[in-house]
Amino acid sequence: MPIVPDGPAYGGDQDDDRGAARLSGPLFREQPPPVRPYDTPQARPSEVAPQNPEPMSDASQPAPPPQKKSAGRDLGAAIGVGVALGVVIVASLFVVKAVFVGVVAVAVVVGLWELTKRLDERKGIKAPLVPLAIGGAAMVIAGYARGAEGAWVSMALTALAVLVWRMTEPPEGYLKDVTAGVFAAFYVPFLATFVAMMLTADDGAWRVLTFLLLTVVSDTGAYAVGWRFGKHKLAPRISPGKTREGLLGAVSFAMVAGALCMQFLIDDGTWWQGLLLGLAVAASATLGDLGESMIKRDLGIKDMGTLLPGHGGIMDRLDSLLPTAPVVWLLLVLFVGSG
Repeated sequence: MPIVPDGPAYGGDQDDDRGAARLSGPLFREQPPPVRPYDTPQARPSEVAPQNPEPMSDASQPAPPPQKKSAGRDLGAAIGVGVALGVVIVASLFVVKAVFVGVVAVAVVVGLWELTKRLDERKGIKAPLVPLAIGGAAMVIAGYARGAEGAWVSMALTALAVLVWRMTEPPEGYLKDVTAGVFAAFYVPFLATFVAMMLTADDGAWRVLTFLLLTVVSDTGAYAVGWRFGKHKLAPRISPGKTREGLLGAVSFAMVAGALCMQFLIDDGTWWQGLLLGLAVAASATLGDLGESMIKRDLGIKDMGTLLPGHGGIMDRLDSLLPTAPVVWLLLVLFVGSG
């Protein structure tokens, strides 16, 4: 799944007294300082301070060794976990579609658990997990079985369940808890239903694969180009590691991959449609990544979880996928229809 990277500046506090010499000369020799026990001839040489140490110039200090760029994560673990997830997803996608829907539902439930737990830990917001988890899984299944209508009805019922479930607790904090719950229901399971709806087409497996490939390629292009050539920050207050050069890499990689996927994987697709699709994916994936970065900055955390070594949590892998799903679904419907 997608990997996105983030050293301290050289130097530090300097010793301001390192170049200072003790005063000496005829005026100061006439009144020597009082004798202390360790100033006697028997004192060890190491305990006697030199009278006139030579000032040390900054030029004599060795230059700090250059630092290498770091990806910011355990790259080996990240690649291993990414490959394992890819195998599970592709295998379920092309063997039994219902199994893939189950994989999406499990990812949604885990993502909701991570999000609600972080909200509780960092902000004291207690979004009710039980109705969110049940409603979220039902939302994905309804999207696959009944399309957009099923997804909207499930979303409405899940929001209602959140409102009612929270009534069993004291009224203090009710508004912020249910607001966070409705937001979580929309942000995670509702957006994920568009992946399930993509799957219902005759070439649904290839549509989902195109969606996944373009998102991964966009994130990989942003990472590779930004890590190697990135100099100009894209949104330093939100995500200091992202650069404008990385964004150009994401757009370039995604447009090339989109042209190839639309030409060879999607029924009745053409390469120019793939260029537009890749551009849209790069934009939505970047905005999705920045959106979750805003949430994590507000919460004061680096990752949403620790479930996936080298990646963080499930939500840290879904950040660019979730907002990209409705974009890809809509453009594919416009380009080649919903069948």
